[in-house]
Amino acid sequence: MNLKRLFTTEAVKGTPHYLNSQKKYEWIRTVIYFAISLSLFAGGILTVGTRNNLLTIVAVLGCLPASKSLVEAVIYSRYHSLREEDAAIIEADSQGLFCLYDLVFTSREKTYPVPHMTICGNTVVGYMPDQKLSEADCVKHLESCLKIDNFKDVSIKLFQDVHKYAGRLRQLQDMPQDMEYSAKIGSTFKSISL
Repeated sequence: MNLKRLFTTEAVKGTPHYLNSQKKYEWIRTVIYFAISLSLFAGGILTVGTRNNLLTIVAVLGCLPASKSLVEAVIYSRYHSLREEDAAIIEADSQGLFCLYDLVFTSREKTYPVPHMTICGNTVVGYMPDQKLSEADCVKHLESCLKIDNFKDVSIKLFQDVHKYAGRLRQLQDMPQDMEYSAKIGSTFKSISL
């Protein structure tokens, strides 16, 4: 267990199985925060004999970060990592490409889970298997976020069929790779993702 991960996700965001493992950390942190508040409340009652003491105020204030952590745990629980059968298909065709996993983008209107995304220079392709979500709306949201970070002329295409996505990945392998530029775009996507 990585204790640093209870408080920051920067090092692991975008890696395989990120969402499934992060759920556990979110719930552990939530339990710890509530346990601290409850123990402070109980300690105040045991030492003073009444709940009217300073530790009660500290315990109540401690419920604020605990409640925020609970909300984050519930949000993470709604989403899942890339399915193993889809991962096997994608991994075969994504060797040598800059890939991000388990991204969840939120706009004002909708939330768009994108379990796999590949960036090759100014070309971005992603796998979004949820048939109920609009690919065009997600692309529009991602383009607007990239424009804010001054990325111009970036082409984004999302696929809802894993085999079509894998075919596009095979095409990207023949293109020249600019890992540094791809990493900069990837950093923007990680910063706007859950």
